[in-house]
Amino acid sequence: MTQTIENQYLRITAAEYGAELQSIYDLERNQEVLWQGDPAFWARRSPVLFPNVGKHYNNIYRISGKEYLSRQHGFARDMVFSCIEKTDCTITYLLKSDEETLKVYPFAFDLKITYTLQDRDLSVKWEISTPGYDTIYFTIGGHPAFNVPVLPGTLQQDYSLYFNKKDKLEYFLIYPGSGVADTKTKHTLELNDGTCSIDPHMFDNDALIIDEQITKTGIRYPDGSPYLEMSCEGFPCFGIWNSPGAPFVCLEPWSGRCDDYGYDGELSDRPFINKVIPGELFEASYKLHIF
Repeated sequence: MTQTIENQYLRITAAEYGAELQSIYDLERNQEVLWQGDPAFWARRSPVLFPNVGKHYNNIYRISGKEYLSRQHGFARDMVFSCIEKTDCTITYLLKSDEETLKVYPFAFDLKITYTLQDRDLSVKWEISTPGYDTIYFTIGGHPAFNVPVLPGTLQQDYSLYFNKKDKLEYFLIYPGSGVADTKTKHTLELNDGTCSIDPHMFDNDALIIDEQITKTGIRYPDGSPYLEMSCEGFPCFGIWNSPGAPFVCLEPWSGRCDDYGYDGELSDRPFINKVIPGELFEASYKLHIF
């Protein structure tokens, strides 16, 4: 089941399955901004990554010495949330831990996701708490894919990415065949006044993994004018990805990320791990502006 909110500028649709965005439709430009999940390339559109972003090394994580199997990007994206509130400008979903989640993630949790539409802005907010007695550990991230190209007669490489950094970004790639970060080899993305073109081979080695550098990013049309902008202050990690040859680009704000290659320590000791103790609330949000 889906829910829709709209104003004079944008129409937003989300689904209870995965609490996943289904559409960001620009009513003024008469164009769809969000990738529509063509399974020939990638069947998802904007999954929520929880309780882990990316993979754990060898698909295993450890809590107090006990090993648990995990899967890439966690399980929330494949679960049915409850729509607990809908207004003219907001949709709020809730996922609660149950017997099945406790088998693979031994923590009691409540995950609330709220989409808020205001003018040409869409805000995405996550709230995580625990109804249990133990501290819980997790990472969480967004994975929205945007149509690029979006204008008729244009190519993906005609568009550019821009960032709050001016001259360069440093990033890691995935260690081949592992799904986790090769942090021993650092790469550089050269920028021209904060921008770079979308090179057809930019994602030949999977996602670009960027730590502690991005608070604002976006995509520009071929003429250099802005297409969309993402504000993500407070997110320590970020990913940029597409499936090679696919007509979309993912801009992914992450509160935590995949393991470093070879990591076999405790979940609680991972870099960028989040924790919530009983009675506390974790909150994170990012905002999209559609020009």
